[in-house]
Amino acid sequence: MLPSPAVRAEMRANLKLALPLIAAQLAGVGMGATDTVMAGRLGARELAAVAVSTNLNVVPFVLFMGLFMAASAIASQRRGAGGDPESLGRFGRSLLRLALLVALFWFGLVQLLAAPLLQRLGLDPQTTALAIAYLRTYAGSAFGLCLFFALRFLAEGQEASRPVMLAGLAGLIANALLNWLLIYGAGPIPALGVVGSGIATTLACLVMAATLAWLYGRDARLRPLRLFAGRGGEPGARRELLRLGLPIGAILLAEAGLFVAVSVLMARIGEQTIAAYQVAINFASVTFMIPMGIGFATTVRVGYFQGAGDAVAARLAGYTGMVLGVGNAAFNASLMWLAGGLIAAAYSRDPAIAAQAAGFLALAGAFQFFDGLQVTANGALRGLKDTRIPMLITLAAYWLLGLPVAWGLAFGLGLGADGLWWGLTAGLGAAALGLSLRFRRHSRAPTAVLPQ
Repeated sequence: MLPSPAVRAEMRANLKLALPLIAAQLAGVGMGATDTVMAGRLGARELAAVAVSTNLNVVPFVLFMGLFMAASAIASQRRGAGGDPESLGRFGRSLLRLALLVALFWFGLVQLLAAPLLQRLGLDPQTTALAIAYLRTYAGSAFGLCLFFALRFLAEGQEASRPVMLAGLAGLIANALLNWLLIYGAGPIPALGVVGSGIATTLACLVMAATLAWLYGRDARLRPLRLFAGRGGEPGARRELLRLGLPIGAILLAEAGLFVAVSVLMARIGEQTIAAYQVAINFASVTFMIPMGIGFATTVRVGYFQGAGDAVAARLAGYTGMVLGVGNAAFNASLMWLAGGLIAAAYSRDPAIAAQAAGFLALAGAFQFFDGLQVTANGALRGLKDTRIPMLITLAAYWLLGLPVAWGLAFGLGLGADGLWWGLTAGLGAAALGLSLRFRRHSRAPTAVLPQ
């Protein structure tokens, strides 16, 4: 049975917005992969230094990206309510000022904590020294990233996703070129090793932010905001963003933390197991960019209709986003089930690791459905500006259910690594159920701002 015309129209609108955002997400993944591959050519110590430092930087990255994600919901609701573009420009200027303050805090925190944290990890002295130097230079990317986050999510709220994609691609290209020049040196440019990689990423993030800022003056949806031509900010904008955005950051941290915790438990089982886990989780992380992009688009679509006071259309947009997320998850799961061996072999030449990774990919396929549903349900709830209760649902699902189940199955019942995967699935399943039920209940509300 074919979907109704209204559902088909909403699917087209969501995917039109989502596809460039998916490309932007994949460009971000590509930047991280470029850093890892190019540093890996220097040697094992350099690769370890980059890997450890990048993982430590995940906490502020995820938290502050979540903070600025609230801007897309705020902007889309205001646009739906017929808000004046220049008032959105004032809101955007307040976002940029907050972005600079957040970046300064992020940068200063890393400079202060880099050495104490890395010295406690038990790495050999040379690797520790490399990691400290890399992390301190890499921390400069906070300025470009925070500015990009502010510009990106404001643009998404205007359904201007193509400039976001173009800026992401510009950052990816700049990162690859600058890494090559600064890590290995060329002509008068000296080889700086891992420090060069940190500088390259910092500059590439600034290129990404500058490109998107430049496109604000050239895109038909963004030009009316007069973001850089106007003057003055908006009183209360920072407070609204913090109120809505900090719970989103906590949601992202809860999910990222669950996967980190499971990787630590995998490492207890053995080196081969953690290597196989990294293969499977890396591929699953790449495919996750697709439902994540759909979730971003769903936020904007739901927010627009909610701001316009059309609760029926907002509800339809939310459910359509969830259907698209689960539909993509079915494709991703099928790929993992049918081609797991080929995927694993592409990552590792070790037959034992590849065989175990293929088994893990089959297990990862099982939680794709729940992951696709929870990320799009979260996106729909952000469109309703509902973030505090979803934060509590997520924390409970991942840390009160998912992690204990993973531990109990793996070590209590002796299922080992398979038990850890089933614990992940349980946590994601509980989050998907709780968030979708939350949307079902609160998408009926006729007002633009829901009780939290």
